[in-house]
Parts: sequence; structure tokens; C-alpha cells
Amino acid sequence: MASSLCHTLVQPFFIATLYTIKGGTGLIDQSWRGKISNTAQLGGIETSVLDNGAGRGTRIAWINTGTGLRFKVVIDRAMDIAETFYSQHSIAWLSQGGITAPEPFSNYGLDWLKTFGGGLLTTCGLSHVGGPEADEFGQRGLHGQISNIAAEIESIIQPDPTAGKMEMSITGRMKESRVLGPNLELKRTISATLGQATIRIHDEVVNRGNTPAPHMLLYHFNFGWPLVNEGTDIIWDGKWQTREGVTNNKIFKEGNNFKRCPGTLAEHAGTGEEVAMIDIAADTSGWCTCGLHNSRLGLALSLRFKKEQLPWLINWQHWGEGEYVTGLEPATNPLIGQAKARERKELIFLQPGEIRSYDLELEVVQATGSSVRF
Repeated sequence: MASSLCHTLVQPFFIATLYTIKGGTGLIDQSWRGKISNTAQLGGIETSVLDNGAGRGTRIAWINTGTGLRFKVVIDRAMDIAETFYSQHSIAWLSQGGITAPEPFSNYGLDWLKTFGGGLLTTCGLSHVGGPEADEFGQRGLHGQISNIAAEIESIIQPDPTAGKMEMSITGRMKESRVLGPNLELKRTISATLGQATIRIHDEVVNRGNTPAPHMLLYHFNFGWPLVNEGTDIIWDGKWQTREGVTNNKIFKEGNNFKRCPGTLAEHAGTGEEVAMIDIAADTSGWCTCGLHNSRLGLALSLRFKKEQLPWLINWQHWGEGEYVTGLEPATNPLIGQAKARERKELIFLQPGEIRSYDLELEVVQATGSSVRF
């Protein structure tokens, strides 16, 4: 685990001072051998159905890595990830609404916000990312439909440590389809390894239709208290710009330290927020890294993805009272929407049968010492 994070932090655009990494597991030393009756004593995947509130009837899967990192996959909402914990600390931001049942046909205006539960990950797309819009090609709501589509589970693979198999995974398919229209399918595999505080996501988007289909994708990772707190460092590097049409950006402006989390801001009450669109830098192997470091908690988080797959990073900062969150969002495009991307000839079109793959890795570690900074 330590070697993985060290690989992340030595990329050229990171300046890391003395930094002590502590593992979060005792699995590596094999001391559990002969002392457990059930693999669940170490970790694994448990599926269930919520039975109360707005999410009643929604299928979920808890994944426990045995390191203190455990997270809830919402099977009925594109296999997105809701609550996420490392030891006693919450990593993700949760909206006031939390998990709700999916509304697969909510694709108008700002309807997406009605069922936006936050969580560690909400997927946006598959054909539109950005604000509501309409043109001669149709009407599209905020951030598309995919997060409101339930998965058909294809497989659940449990770890078997006594046989030396530490890997676990869950795979499902979501269909964003319309008769006589675009038919996109997302096949998602979320995997983890006993003894590693890491979440791996492998996605494949395929055009199942018989005509070219527009494609946009954004991974809306949402981080909250206590990982995100006043003084937490936000880590990314690249050329940035503010969202088009937004003037008087109070956060992302020259001379302001927008890479350190502030306290709550009165001006972010209600719809107050700021956004930067970043042409993120990659290392020599083509991987991009962003993350967070809370020196007071002694926790760091890295999010890695491939530049050729996801060339943009969106940093959303919303510091409202009771709605305190920052988003790190790898994306195929900046937040310009399908219409603008089409106009600029930047819109991806998947040909019939064409597949696009996406790989992301999130790791949480204990980190003591000086802060990580640019």
C-alpha cells in the first residue's frame, strides 16, 4: 500500500516534504491464518436492500477492504458509491436527501438535483455533461440520465484468502437507451483487494445502437467533512479556467489560495458555488493524480486516472453552511455541455459497436508529517 501512494506522490508536479505512510491492515503478515471461520471476518462484499425512507427498495452492496476503508455501492443508481469511511472518518459528502430511488426518466431542467445524493461518486453522462440545454438534436437535463439507471448485476466475486485470492469485485450493466434513438451501455466493475485501502473502477461504454451516438462522461467525486475541513489541501496541477459565462468568480482568481479549503462561506448559501475547469497535467506514464490532504487528521487521498481517457478535471467548491463540499471530477470534456462541444467539434461520437474504456483508482492512507503541496 505504501509503495502505491509513493508512486503517486513523486509525479513531477508534486512537491512532497517528509511524509510518513502507515498501512491500515494486518493482513499482509498472514497472522489471521487458522484464526478465522468466515472470510467476512476480514472483509468482502455484502448485498442488501434499503427498507426505509426515500431509498426504500434500492439495492446496495457494502464493500469492506479490511483496512478501515469500506464503502456502499448503490446498485440501482448506476453502481455509484454513497457512504465511504476510512476507520472512523467519513470521506464522502452526503446531500440532505441522501440515497433515493432512481428516476430513470428525469432528464429535464434541473431535475437531476432532486435525486443527487452526493456520495463518494455520482456518474454524469453518458451523452451529456453540463447544464440543461435544448437544440435541434433534443432536450437535455443537467448532467444526463445515467445516475438514475439501475444496474443488471453480472457478477459478484468474493475474496478467498485461504486460497490466496484477495481480490473482490462487483460488475453490472446499465442501459441508457431509446427505441429509434441512441443506445449506450455502461459496463462497470468496481474492485478492491483485501489488505489495500484502494477502490478501483473500470468502465466500458459501448454503442449498442446502429447509428453514431454522442458521448460525454464525468465522474462526480464528492468529498466532505471531516476529510474536507478548514485547512485541508486540495491537490491538482494544470492550466485552469473558470466556467464560461460566470463572472466575478470569488474563489478561482489569481492571488487567491483556492487549493486550501476555507471555512463555511455565507456567500455560498443556496446556489453559491465556484468551479474551475483544469487541463490536468499527467506524469510520464500518462496518469493524472489529484487528491486531498488533511494534516490534522493525518489522512491523504489520491485519485488517479488516465489523461488519454479523461483529459479534464473539474474542481467544484461549495462552502455553504450545512452544504460543505468540494468535488474532484475527471471528465471527457470541460463543463460546456453537448451543444457547445458539438459546435467546437470536441464532442465524442461512438460508432455502432465501438467501446471506450475508463480506469480510475482512489486510495486512502494515513499520512503524518508536513503537508503535500505544489
